[in-house]
Amino acid sequence: MSYFQNFMKANQAYVDLHGTQHLSLKPKTKVAIVTCMDSRLHVAQALGLTLGDAHILRNAGGRVTDDMIRSLVISQQQMGTREIVLLHHTDCGAQTFTNESFARHIHQEMGVDVTGQDFLPFTDIEESVREDMELLRKSPLIPDDVEINGAYYDVDTGRIIAVDD
Repeated sequence: MSYFQNFMKANQAYVDLHGTQHLSLKPKTKVAIVTCMDSRLHVAQALGLTLGDAHILRNAGGRVTDDMIRSLVISQQQMGTREIVLLHHTDCGAQTFTNESFARHIHQEMGVDVTGQDFLPFTDIEESVREDMELLRKSPLIPDDVEINGAYYDVDTGRIIAVDD
């Protein structure tokens, strides 16, 4: 049985738990969370969120990119969010390579030249959170009155540590 078939079976239990309530399109907390795609980070449980509470936007490293800003603008302008939380994590895959080493790997494995592509690796987790908070604050698409906070999740303990800017 494929994982997809397992997911479909598990979904029936979720449907039974979900019920027939219709949740608002707009998140209850008015918060958008930018975080990593890492499978060890269950954002809703870690932050005490329930269905319909917040937008959770994920990519490799939880980094602020043009597409992440696009999603945040929609979240704010169409769905009413007024706060952004950046949530990186320890032991991130984006800490395991440099742009140069990854470009060599891609070229060897796929024969594609990605020299110059920024895959947004980082070494210092707190600095990466600060950099992304600064990118959001400088973006003309993120209003000045939107609250921006940053933190990181410790994958070994489950603890979330705030990062001061």
